Amino acid sequence: MYTPRLTLLLYGLIIFCSSCQSKVSDDNQPLRLGCERMEEYLPLLKDKKVGLLVNHTSLVGETHILDTLLSREVKVTKIFAPEHGFRGKADAGEHVKNNVDSKTGLPVISLYGKNKKPSNEQLTDVDVVIFDIQDVGVRFYTYISSMHYMMEACAENNIKMLVLDRPNPNGDYFDGPVLEKEFSSFVGMHPIPVVHGLTVAELASMINEEGWLNDSVKCDLLTIQMENYRHDLVYALPVKPSPNLPNDLSIRLYPSLCFFEATNVSVGRGTYMPFQIIGYPDSTFGEFSFTPQSIDGMSKHPPQQDKICYGIDLREEPLNHRFSMNYFLQFNRLFHDDELVTNVRWFNLLAGNSSLLSKIKDGWTEEAIKNSWSDELAAYNILRKRYLLYP
Repeated sequence: MYTPRLTLLLYGLIIFCSSCQSKVSDDNQPLRLGCERMEEYLPLLKDKKVGLLVNHTSLVGETHILDTLLSREVKVTKIFAPEHGFRGKADAGEHVKNNVDSKTGLPVISLYGKNKKPSNEQLTDVDVVIFDIQDVGVRFYTYISSMHYMMEACAENNIKMLVLDRPNPNGDYFDGPVLEKEFSSFVGMHPIPVVHGLTVAELASMINEEGWLNDSVKCDLLTIQMENYRHDLVYALPVKPSPNLPNDLSIRLYPSLCFFEATNVSVGRGTYMPFQIIGYPDSTFGEFSFTPQSIDGMSKHPPQQDKICYGIDLREEPLNHRFSMNYFLQFNRLFHDDELVTNVRWFNLLAGNSSLLSKIKDGWTEEAIKNSWSDELAAYNILRKRYLLYP
């Protein structure tokens, strides 16, 4: 049975262990993030009015990049915030309002409220925009959608954009169906697989050069690469990238479990184990049980709130877990004649097509499903290689 006190203790230990991992590459060379290579981009900011698209993950060491730049007399004029807000405390899908940063007095413009793309007016006092946000390498994780819209707005307003690169914790592989154009949305804007295997700098270059911005406009883009990074580098994120991805395992399981968001099945929102457990209020679904509850700052109204859910505990899964449809197929079988997917449109947007759901309903195996997108992944592999900045 799920017990909050024990889970909180385990959760703290996981986070602590993750944050203690050193940032060292396989050949013992220190990893330097894009934001740490200030000698590369500070000269470009001299006498410029700077806008930041950042959040709580935008740290240079232990200091937020906003404070780092202000201490070096960079003229920051505006902050733009993605989903979850500037401080990263808003629930998934919760609209974030414009506000003022209490520490600096700078205006904070939400890109997850009334508008997802900055208006021309909001960019009038900006010469350069810096994007520095920790991504997780999954197509439907919306930070990259905010990056896309900012690139588009910069292109339309003749503003330079700098992308400070960070590791991709799912960057050692790519997998899943490639998005079809007619299923483009804020949870999938590009014809890339569910797990795309790119850093944000690599993806930004791909978006720019492949003409994926509106009307094929091109952004004046500069990417600040990391030093001593490899795609197979195991990198434990020092800060959780969003409220319901609290540790390294949840980040690795997220691509496989996010499809459940289009169902009434719980993936642990409303517990301290989100995206590490799966359950439904039916004791035939498994021996493991938990009860989702409202948790301020994580999930205020989680699916199956205050109901005992039964299912499986994935916390012993290996940290090198890769994208799998098996969990979803297993629960689909448990639903028998009932429909597992309750929001077909949402499922199809997450999948990037309508054919995946049809295959699931027709009883396809995971092997058959994966084989069905092998050709499109082979084509994507050729495209991806053009934009890789790291081995």
